[in-house]
Amino acid sequence: MKDRHRELIDQHWIALESRQVSKERKVRVSELPLGSDQGRLSAAVDHEGHRHILVPISPQQPVRRGLDGPVLILRKRPLEDEDTYQTYADLCCLRPDLNDLFTMLCADVLETIAAMPDKPLKALYRVLDRWKALFQTKGAPLGADQLAGLYGELKVLVRLFEKDGSAHRLWHGPRGHHHDFSAGGAAVEVKASTAGEGRRVRVHGLEQLDPPVDGTLQLVYYKLERVSDQGESVPELVDRALRLCDDEAALLRLLANTNYRSADTAFYQDVRFSTIEERWYQVGMEFPKLTGNDLAAAGIPIRVRDVTYTIDLSSEPPTPLGPEQVEEHLNTLLQESS
Repeated sequence: MKDRHRELIDQHWIALESRQVSKERKVRVSELPLGSDQGRLSAAVDHEGHRHILVPISPQQPVRRGLDGPVLILRKRPLEDEDTYQTYADLCCLRPDLNDLFTMLCADVLETIAAMPDKPLKALYRVLDRWKALFQTKGAPLGADQLAGLYGELKVLVRLFEKDGSAHRLWHGPRGHHHDFSAGGAAVEVKASTAGEGRRVRVHGLEQLDPPVDGTLQLVYYKLERVSDQGESVPELVDRALRLCDDEAALLRLLANTNYRSADTAFYQDVRFSTIEERWYQVGMEFPKLTGNDLAAAGIPIRVRDVTYTIDLSSEPPTPLGPEQVEEHLNTLLQESS
């Protein structure tokens, strides 16, 4: 199938290149016999001879930033003629010596869109991300404790995705933020443990349990058990998140920041967890914690750094929140992000 797509788009480009350039900045366009729910794809050649593939999108859809040369450019491009007006995600190759590779990439785009015509932009992002992954430096696989921590964060992320396909914008933990999820005055910190007894939580830094200014912070604690034939693996949670997400590439970049890469799936597939306990807490004045604000309120100068400590939630108080309070907080988090 890819061979047929390569021949198809190459023929369209060659035909376009044989046409006379009518005016500077003009783009010669040839519609391809491949459609999506947003319209037909097109091949194009600009006045400088650069090849393009045009993927139809709705006028309201943003196009990912960051791909801006020196080889590829991705941008939003509206085109109109006497009868039609269409907005495209325009992928252009600036290196004629790499046209053969660009043809292969575009054939991959055509095949992927043919398989998911209802989401052409998502299909384009998926292909670009796959090709980019070929050149990424590969780090060491995550250990069991790191996987447990990521498992907990993905559990919350999937829950948010079930409400909003753009919820990855709230996941700030992979970027080094002191709260795993936050927007405006709402935040969530996730802790997961495979320890058999008690509910001990390791806290990193004086800011991690500091609520947002004039806002609220909830801590969710997952007690996990390592299992062999039940439960769920991190790759399975990642797959669920990717299906729900409206921008796979953005989510994959966040996962890469946690050092999780799809290429390591084989290492993680047999590491499965079962959730024994899930408890949500309001991090307020009564919650056991050590923060910069607490030290400042006590008149203690903050001259220590790299603080790590453990809190014990084995007994009450603090009392865990009810499902309605958790749901209300998650809804507030999503509302703050819009």
